[in-house]
Amino acid sequence: MSLLEITDLGVAYHTRSGVVPAVHGVSLSVDAGEIVAVVGESGSGKSTTAHAVIGLLPAGGRVTAGGITFAGRDLTRLSEKDWQAVRGTEIALVPQDPTVSLDPVRRIGDQVAEVLLIHRLAPRRAAGARAVELLRRAGIDRAEVRARQYPHELSGGLRQRVLIAIALAGDPKLIIADEPTSALDVTVQREILDHLEALAAESGTAVLLITHDLGVAADRAARIAVMSQGGLVEQGPAREILASPAEPYTRRLLAAAPSLTREPLRPRRDEGPDVLLSVDGLVKTFALPRNGSAPRSVRAVDGVSFRLTRGRTLALVGESGSGKTTTARMAVGLETPSAGTVTFDGQDVTRLPAAELRRLRRRFQLVYQNPYASLNPRFDLEEVVGEPLRAFGIGSRAERRARVAQLLDQVALPASALRRRPAELSGGQRQRAAIARALALNPDLVVLDEPVSALDVSVQAQILRLLVDLQDELGLTYLFITHDLAVVREMADHVGVLRAGRLLELGPADEVLGTPREDYTRDLLAAIPGGAHQDSAARLA
Repeated sequence: MSLLEITDLGVAYHTRSGVVPAVHGVSLSVDAGEIVAVVGESGSGKSTTAHAVIGLLPAGGRVTAGGITFAGRDLTRLSEKDWQAVRGTEIALVPQDPTVSLDPVRRIGDQVAEVLLIHRLAPRRAAGARAVELLRRAGIDRAEVRARQYPHELSGGLRQRVLIAIALAGDPKLIIADEPTSALDVTVQREILDHLEALAAESGTAVLLITHDLGVAADRAARIAVMSQGGLVEQGPAREILASPAEPYTRRLLAAAPSLTREPLRPRRDEGPDVLLSVDGLVKTFALPRNGSAPRSVRAVDGVSFRLTRGRTLALVGESGSGKTTTARMAVGLETPSAGTVTFDGQDVTRLPAAELRRLRRRFQLVYQNPYASLNPRFDLEEVVGEPLRAFGIGSRAERRARVAQLLDQVALPASALRRRPAELSGGQRQRAAIARALALNPDLVVLDEPVSALDVSVQAQILRLLVDLQDELGLTYLFITHDLAVVREMADHVGVLRAGRLLELGPADEVLGTPREDYTRDLLAAIPGGAHQDSAARLA
């Protein structure tokens, strides 16, 4: 008998407007020590299925049909008190979004140690040291330092690894990993998945891997289940599904996945003569909490210099904690450099008075990794997208409404979305809304901070094509922050590779990706998952 048996599962959400079916007729199993991947687009029901397994359906969610059996026990009949003894030690969840899963006012080490204390897995005096070890096992460098930091002081990838450390704390029999590596760079992604795979092989821990990344599924899963519109489309051994998918939907997913074998979305462009952004010798040092003889500060960016010419795309690539996001934030005046200068269209941004810097900010905008966290949940889209126009006092109310409608049309959102709030949109629609808001003030420079890392492959392909089309139409300049070299291959004219705050390599995209000078860059390229699925996608394209 399998460790986990899902039989003809049905899940529905009870809302004010009625009952909304989310999952129907799903049957799959996971054996001890086995990795099974559930793949599908946003809204396919894969995360709902996973949350039903661990009894964490959102408010209004109900199992309406079928059964879920774990180690011979019917999970659909557990009380909340029973679940408290199961979650964490029997079944653990690695959620997708660390922004909403970590307590912003508690240090990282305390949050990991809390799991050990709640389940009485370590005495209070030993819990702190054990938490540091778990952070280290999850691939976090300088774990002692990170344990003293707060979530906002860590990159998105480091926060995700904290969630993985929390999941590992109870040595569970089953780990439900809901997009566990979507925010991680490829080398750390490989380390985390290697660790999950080793757990499966050595201790019999099973993994139910929820992912939109077919490369990860291809490399790691013994079996793949493909979901669409709440139901299973097909399932079977990973190699069979990827080599000869039976369903058109699966073939479309394979064809949409970014790949180093695919041609760029547009021809590469040489560096032009008109330098829009110049970064020279940037340094950023952050203070750390005092703790005996431990380091008092960490240098996040160390002497970074580059130029970005108008109408081009420069991608900054590196592992989580490499300094790429901090560099981007200094480039647009959201962080103050400890040393160095940033020049935007001839103006030294680092020396501008606050009032002048605010006026200049109309000309550069950001699109963040997590659109749900960056869009005000209380606003509808008319308010969200029009917010920059109101902030700068541009136009009358009617003119702003017309501009917002134009922007939604530019990013291919229907006019009916004007009255929707972010929670009522899919992940791809929220990211389109974030792009529309960034374009509201007609900026020259758009900083794109991991804009597609949390999106499924088909929506990711749509957003990348949208960004290329908007750049051509509006003459935009992009500073593209990403850990995904396959996306870089499709988007960038030039690439800079960062490691531990230093810019190791900078040059035309074809040179850096094709004939890298640095061993570190070669390691990044070698760590990209899914070579087999890339070959399959190339055949299907």
